[in-house]
Amino acid sequence: MNVIQRPVFAIDFGTSLVKFGPVWRGRYPDITDNRGYFPKISKVSAEIRGIKAEEVVVGPEVSEYLESKADLSRLHYPMRNGVVERDDVRGWKVILKIIEYALRKYYPGPRTPEGEPFCGFFLVVALAAQSPVYMYERMFDIVKEVNSSFGGGLVKAVTIVPQPLAVAISEKAVTCTVIESGHGNTQITPISRDVIRSALIPLNRGGSDSDRITAQILKDLGYSDLAREEKFVKNFKEMVGLVPRELKSSIEWTKSHPGAVKSEFSIPGTTVKIDLGDKAWMRFLIGEYFFNPSHEVFQSYYIRGFTPPKDTVVGGEVIPGSVDLGDAVRIAISKTPIEIQPALLKRIILSGGAFNWKAPTGLEGIAVNSPEKLRILLKARGMDSSPAMIRDPQFSVWRGAIVYGTYIPEDLSWDWSSMEGWLYLE
Repeated sequence: MNVIQRPVFAIDFGTSLVKFGPVWRGRYPDITDNRGYFPKISKVSAEIRGIKAEEVVVGPEVSEYLESKADLSRLHYPMRNGVVERDDVRGWKVILKIIEYALRKYYPGPRTPEGEPFCGFFLVVALAAQSPVYMYERMFDIVKEVNSSFGGGLVKAVTIVPQPLAVAISEKAVTCTVIESGHGNTQITPISRDVIRSALIPLNRGGSDSDRITAQILKDLGYSDLAREEKFVKNFKEMVGLVPRELKSSIEWTKSHPGAVKSEFSIPGTTVKIDLGDKAWMRFLIGEYFFNPSHEVFQSYYIRGFTPPKDTVVGGEVIPGSVDLGDAVRIAISKTPIEIQPALLKRIILSGGAFNWKAPTGLEGIAVNSPEKLRILLKARGMDSSPAMIRDPQFSVWRGAIVYGTYIPEDLSWDWSSMEGWLYLE
């Protein structure tokens, strides 16, 4: 079969969002939340109301079941830090339902859009680089179960690719350092043709930590009810958060220039209005916390019981969860051979929604984007680098997974020693 005609389907399991779709979608994938809702509703009540009595609901349908804030406790997010725990029964049910939802949505019937006979998708699942072997095993079993429940023909073969490697493939980079950061974790991944696993540092830090500091700021401003709603907090963070060039000077400048930094916000599609008043400088805390939660400004939060990101153990070495991102990159690259370190430092690729920070027009002197912030942190450690953000950072993993699945030889069977190849289902 010509590689262009191969019906590749990629699913990128981000910690917050799942990006999915077949090769014929083009540049952009479909998106859904990486969560499931376990409704408490009887079959009789469901029939009367004209809805299905499902054990777990995923996709846009979740919003149809939510009735009160109390219902939010029945929402389950299986990949808080990029990994589904082995005994997380509910989590694996959510993953199965999401895979089933994604594949069925794009099943083309007996023929592809190009008119070719359809014999099943070549499915590529993108997972966090630190995913343990049992996650690979469970993913394969789940795909087999979904395909079997469909009666076969939905999936022909499946493979799994580490997310940072998919990013490198998408960027056509051979030797580089990929920093893939999503909602729940940040994968600092030196790559030389393949992932250098001994140098991988998976920080337990991502967009969710910026969400946590945002929620705390909302509480301190008197918006405790809104701070309990994860969706609202995330939206508010994305609207308000700024990354400071240097936190102390950015705070001082904002305090001495009242009104220069916007402080009033209306949330689109809601009746909610937030007024930061003279606390507009707090907008910089949201971005700084992602890059450097060890900054002394945050000590007052820790004293009050706000917990820093969890530590990571890598090869017996404890990497503090509050390590600044520049130092974490230094540690990762230092674990590789001297010969390739210059190349790894020269090309640093930022990917993932957690890096989607921008400097508003007029604030370029005190606010920066993600590549510039990391460049500043690296320079402070004597490392000269110019990190680059890929275009559409949320979707690079999905695109790389499509490319990966397009060019893997069809006769390359899955090999557990190299962790690559196709696992055929029939």
